[in-house]
Amino acid sequence: MYRTTHRIDDIRPGVAVVIFDEKKRVLLQKRADVGLWGIPSGHVEPGESVAEAAIREVKEEANLTVQLRKIVGIYSDPASQLFIYPSGKAIHFITTCFLAEIIGGELKYNHSESLDIQFFHVNELPRELLTMHPRWLEDALADNEAAFIR
Repeated sequence: MYRTTHRIDDIRPGVAVVIFDEKKRVLLQKRADVGLWGIPSGHVEPGESVAEAAIREVKEEANLTVQLRKIVGIYSDPASQLFIYPSGKAIHFITTCFLAEIIGGELKYNHSESLDIQFFHVNELPRELLTMHPRWLEDALADNEAAFIR
């Protein structure tokens, strides 16, 4: 069993969506809540499936319509899935990470959720990246047939 020195205030289902463009660049958003870059991600709302949540989050954060292609992995280890908000609240996320393809929309970020949004070459990622997101991207790039369980 994992033991953390930080308290955990809540546990929530989350989703993340890895999206590559035609140049194999990955879409990242600079989050308004913490000022760090990351893969589009968010919470599953009550009454919503993880697939619905993933599609909704990308629409809200990037103004893009996506089609989910596969599950990259399911991430639940508190060592990597503990997110501490600026308020100090610590949330343990159980995140389902998808690989998706853009099928519509025009890239534009929602000012209430993001400070910026853009595609990056995978070898030129910003330094200010959320801690769990490099693992999700690494797993998406591995192109495994089976989903990772971490």
